[in-house]
Amino acid sequence: QVQLVESGGGLVQAGGSLRLSCAASGRTFSSYAMGWFRQAPGKEREFVAAISWSGGSTYYADSVKGRFTISRDNAKNTVYLQMNSLKPEDTAVYYCAGGWVVASHQNEYDYWGQGTQVTVSS
Repeated sequence: QVQLVESGGGLVQAGGSLRLSCAASGRTFSSYAMGWFRQAPGKEREFVAAISWSGGSTYYADSVKGRFTISRDNAKNTVYLQMNSLKPEDTAVYYCAGGWVVASHQNEYDYWGQGTQVTVSS
């Protein structure tokens, strides 16, 4: 069993940066692929980024490619999402998720955090 807790969300102006963190409990964190998803008001939850268990492979949604960077520190049981050049359309609740397969589909993930709000003002 893995429990995930996100932090680092907040209010930022367009063009600014935020770094989200997702702290995991459990000894098997390093075995899991990790992903970030987001859900804006009135919209479905969508894929943002994913990283393999080793950190050697990363994947991004086209909408964030070149602006967001996913990384992980297995010694700290933490995965990060560095978000730069933020836009108002990035406003959403951001969730981290853990699963056995690196994937963009949320059904592939077994564990989810509670989410952290990111608001980008114009």
